[in-house]
Amino acid sequence: MNDWPNGWYRDEPGQRGAGQVPSAGAGGGRGGWPQQPPAGRAPAAPPTRRPGRGGPGFGRRRFWGQPGRRGRRIALIAGAVVVILVLATVTSYFYLDSKLNRSVALPASSAQSAGQNWLIAGSDNRQGLSQQQIDTLHVGDDFGTANSDSLMLLHMGGGRPVLISIPRDSYVPIPGHGSNKINAALGFGGPALLVQTVENVTGLNINHYLGIGFGGLVSVVNGVGGVNMCLPTALHDYDSGANLPAGCHTLDGAQALAFVRDRHSFADQDLQREQDQRAFLKALLAKATSPGVYLNPFTALPFGSAAASSISVDQGTHLYNLISVAMALRNPQTGTVPIASADYPTTNAGDAVLWDQTEALQLFNALKNNQQVPASLLSGTTVG
Repeated sequence: MNDWPNGWYRDEPGQRGAGQVPSAGAGGGRGGWPQQPPAGRAPAAPPTRRPGRGGPGFGRRRFWGQPGRRGRRIALIAGAVVVILVLATVTSYFYLDSKLNRSVALPASSAQSAGQNWLIAGSDNRQGLSQQQIDTLHVGDDFGTANSDSLMLLHMGGGRPVLISIPRDSYVPIPGHGSNKINAALGFGGPALLVQTVENVTGLNINHYLGIGFGGLVSVVNGVGGVNMCLPTALHDYDSGANLPAGCHTLDGAQALAFVRDRHSFADQDLQREQDQRAFLKALLAKATSPGVYLNPFTALPFGSAAASSISVDQGTHLYNLISVAMALRNPQTGTVPIASADYPTTNAGDAVLWDQTEALQLFNALKNNQQVPASLLSGTTVG
C-alpha cells in the first residue's frame, strides 16, 4: 500500500495526463500546494528605488548630485537677470533722452576756448503755474518776461570742474540793447541772446545751455525725494517764503525754491544767495547721482522724468551730456566773478554789480586755456 496521498505524483513533470488532474487548492497551486516558480529560475528580487528618483530627499539628491545641471541653471538665471537689466536701462535711457526739451538754438560763435563750457540759467519763468501755486511759492506775478534769476558757468576739461556764479545784476554790454544788467538779456532775446552776451564778456565759447524755471525746480527736487541742507542760522524771508530754523533739513520742492531765492536774510544779499545756490546745486546733484537714487527705479525714473521735462537745453544736448554735468557738479571748485563794486550806480538800471575787469579777465583766460584757476580768484562756497 502506498503511503503518499493518492494522485500527488501525477503532477510531477512528465506525468501530466497520466491520471486525473486535481483542482486548484486555496494556495492557487494544484493539489492544494502553493504555486511554485518555474524550475531553474531564481526568485525575483523585490523592486528597489533608484537614488534620486523619488521618495524622501528626492529634490535635494537630484540637485546636489548633478553639479553640472545646477551650474547651468544658475548661469541661465543670472543671464536672464542681466538681459532684463540691460534692456530696462537702454529703454529708460532712450525714453528720457526723447523727453528732453531741446528748444534752445545756440548762436553762431567765433569764440575759441579749450574744454567744455555750460551756461546754467535759473529763470523766473512761471509758465505752467496756477495762480494758487504762484501765491503758495511766493514767486510774484508774471509780467510776461522771463529774466535770469540765477546764472552760473560750468567749465569742464581742465582737471577739476569749475563752477562760477555770474551775478544777475552784472552791468555788461548786451548786443543790440546797450549796457544793462545781464539778467535782462534773457528777457530781451531769450537764451540765444543770453549766451551771446556771456560769450562776449568772458571770451569763452559756450558749448551747451541748460535752463530751468520756478516750477521745474520744484518738480525736480520733489522727484529726487528732497534735498538735505544744513543751515547755520534760521532763515525767515517773507518775499521768498523761506521759513527754516537753523539745523539740517530735507527740503521739499517749495522749501528749496524759497531757499535759493532768499536774499533778504543776508547783509550782502545777492552775493550770499549765489553761494547758497551753488551749495544747493551741489547737494541736489550729489543725491541724484548717489546709488540710493540711480539704483532704485522707483526714485530714478520719476526724478529723471521730472528733470528731462522741466529743463530747456540746446539742440545738441543729449542725456549722456547731462549725466557728465551731474557728475561734474558733485564736487567742483566754486567762486563768483571778481567784483569791483556791488552797488555801482547806473543811469538806466539802478544800482548794479561792476566786475573787477583785471581779475575777471585773469579768471576767464585760465578757463579758456584749460589752466588752473588761481586760488585767490575762487571765493568758495559757504551756506548763509
